[in-house]
Amino acid sequence: MERLILPGLAPSVNHMYRNAMVRGRRLRIKTKVAEQWFSDTILRAKVWQRKNEWSTATGKVAVRLWFYFPDKRRRDTHNALKALLDALEDAGMYEDDKMALPQIIDFEIDRKNPRIEIEFEKKTG
Repeated sequence: MERLILPGLAPSVNHMYRNAMVRGRRLRIKTKVAEQWFSDTILRAKVWQRKNEWSTATGKVAVRLWFYFPDKRRRDTHNALKALLDALEDAGMYEDDKMALPQIIDFEIDRKNPRIEIEFEKKTG
């Protein structure tokens, strides 16, 4: 099964939301950049699902991740997990992201093609 490849980087929780006042209430809402990233990720995941005949997982799923950053700036790979696992749940990769078992395998620098590569494995038992 081929890897799901997502171009660029997932937004961190700090960059995913902005504060807003709605009817006198303070709310955190997704930024336009985060909304676009979610839409694009869901679309790419659905295309990958059809191509690889992946049915929505109902049990545990190993989610193996390789990060390719655009530069040497200090980043924590785990900062992207919230957005990434939520988007993959919305795409139907698994029923509930509490069943996703993220495994960060490695990270590298790829200035020309920053991306996240993902492998999935349904766990039995």
